[in-house]
Amino acid sequence: MHADEAETDAGLVRRLLRAQFPRWADLPITRLTSGGTVNAIYRLGDDLTVRLPLRPGGAEAVATEARLLPRLAPLLPLPIPEVVATGLPGEGYPMAWAVHRWLEGHNPVEGELAEPELVARDLAEFAIAIRRIDLPGGPPAHRSKPLVTEDEEMRAAIEALRHTDEPFDADEITAAWEEALAAPRWTGPACWSHSDLMPSNLLLAGDRVSAVIDFGTVGMGEPAADLIPAWNLLPASARRVYREAVDVDDATWARSRGWALSMAVIQLPYYRKTNPIISANARYVIREILGASAPGVEEASSRAPGTPGP
Repeated sequence: MHADEAETDAGLVRRLLRAQFPRWADLPITRLTSGGTVNAIYRLGDDLTVRLPLRPGGAEAVATEARLLPRLAPLLPLPIPEVVATGLPGEGYPMAWAVHRWLEGHNPVEGELAEPELVARDLAEFAIAIRRIDLPGGPPAHRSKPLVTEDEEMRAAIEALRHTDEPFDADEITAAWEEALAAPRWTGPACWSHSDLMPSNLLLAGDRVSAVIDFGTVGMGEPAADLIPAWNLLPASARRVYREAVDVDDATWARSRGWALSMAVIQLPYYRKTNPIISANARYVIREILGASAPGVEEASSRAPGTPGP
């Protein structure tokens, strides 16, 4: 997926374990299929996973998770990863890496939820809980800056899409993007944010959300960044349920649509030939947002613009 991506395989994982954590070195190792773009994930035995960052930036997330996950876990309504051990560079692999406790579940697929309203309520409970956490010392979240800081990269991606066979109108995307940019900026205090609630970072057990994973982007930001499941996972009917439950003002809702749109449009030209899971999700987001931008489609607002949520 990336020009500077590290090469990994089960043999490398076993060599790293044998050198640093020999008690696990003889367990079965299986690479997991994933839409993730930051880590290669290997299941280790029945109870563990090994996460190997693919790029240097991903190694920073190893330290972030080791420091913050134990502090956040008791404050959240859903299970999150537990770091069992952190490894050092070695065996020709140049980055820090981690061993996590296995969390049972499967990734949801956009538009294919059996009980989307139940999922919407579960995700709303998580979004409310994380933004209400009172825990000092949080770093800036990955998406903590104003939405306008994405403008240059977003417009470049829109132009890149014009030169593909993707069935999207670049002018419609631009109009939807400018509508999001026109929303008032967040004026409330910075709050905790997962900042990357993609379907590949959620687990379902049956029809309910059972865990939230991959906290390498966590930190202090604003609520809009954690509302992106409204656009990258939920259908329109459940989106209304979700919005009522998360209880945010019109401006925050509009920014959440902008964050989801920018992520999808920037991802699609980059991953369309290398990551089918991310590409399919990006196409879903764009279709949902362009549809919701049509007159009469978007649900009615329930709060005054500029009013901070809880």
